Amino acid sequence: MAVCAKCGAALAEGVGFCGSCGTPVAAGGPGPTAPPAAWAAAPAGGGLTSNVAGLLAYLFWPITCVLFLVVEPYNKDKFVRFHSFQARFLGIAAFGVAIVLGVITIVLMLIPWVGAALAALLWAVFVLAVLGLVIFVMYNAYNNELYMIPFIGQLAAKQAG
Repeated sequence: MAVCAKCGAALAEGVGFCGSCGTPVAAGGPGPTAPPAAWAAAPAGGGLTSNVAGLLAYLFWPITCVLFLVVEPYNKDKFVRFHSFQARFLGIAAFGVAIVLGVITIVLMLIPWVGAALAALLWAVFVLAVLGLVIFVMYNAYNNELYMIPFIGQLAAKQAG
């Protein structure tokens, strides 16, 4: 098990920051990466640490992802801003895919019996995929990791600064 170079606390495998002092540690592998040193997850001043605020941006979408972009201590924290923008863009993308699935469902309903079953299967896969992705990015945000969803994460990083 690795230890923090600054405070000596034990580090869990794959974390981006020390849980005791908040010092950035080396990235654990390809996928999730540690945020840049300027994005260090420190208490944001309002009682929530950056990792909890990043998690909440996904949990209570769309309210918290917008709230964290306008409330004073959080709108200056780049880690929280990144996760707020990524949650926002993920919600917009999921809404767009839901519209397309709605159109596909209408077309599939023209096929008796089989169309309804296929439409139900498509919706179930979509909902489970979005739910799984949201849980995954919430887990990474809580562990102070900067996981970028393909395309959406890069856009969120640009917006966060």
